[in-house]
This record gives sequence, C-alpha cells and structure tokens, in this order.
Amino acid sequence: MSDPKILATFPNPAPGRDYLIEHTHHEFTSLCPLTGHPDFATITVRYVADKQCVELKSLKLYFHAYRNAGAFFEAVTNQICDELGTALRPRALTVVADWKARGGFTSRITAEWQPARRKR
Repeated sequence: MSDPKILATFPNPAPGRDYLIEHTHHEFTSLCPLTGHPDFATITVRYVADKQCVELKSLKLYFHAYRNAGAFFEAVTNQICDELGTALRPRALTVVADWKARGGFTSRITAEWQPARRKR
C-alpha cells in the first residue's frame, strides 16, 4: 500500500517537554477493495514526540501513496498508525480517520499507538 521509508523525521526541538503535535490532512484518498471506487477521508495525526518529529512534506507524500491502494478503512487507519509509530517512536500517538459518506454511512476509525504496547 504505502512505503514507510518515505517518512522523514527531524530532531524534536523540545524533547524535555510533553507537547501535542497535531497534523490534519484533508485530501486523503484510497480505493475500496471491493468496488475499486475512491474513498475519501480526513486524517488527523496527534502525537507527543520523543526524539523525532515527522517532516510534513514526507507525510503528505506518504499519504498520497495510498491513492491507488485497495484497502478497507480499518486496515488503512491501523497501518498508518503502526508505520508512524515505528518511524517516530513517540511517547503517544493517535490517528483518527474521518471517512466521507458512502451508502448513507460516515465512518470514524481511531487507532492508538504507545511504545509499551505489544502487538497481539
């Protein structure tokens, strides 16, 4: 789907303080794996940096890599969370994906990543 190697980071300018960083991307697109139709979302990334912060151009390119990827909302949101968590190793990370209406439904998927949490 995406290439997490696209994600560039830079040193946290205030590593001694917990502060919330929030980035919102309003033009996220992926494809429905069943119909091939485009799905549109607003993706919000909230994190407390440890040693690294994500560089925004690289985050935009990372998100754009999903444009031709077929995946369900839940898979996309969790993959973004896992790959950002691995790249940044933040103190806390939440990814919220607000998917636009289709068939009368809107969907919000929220995934959280924490450094101490282990995959099941």
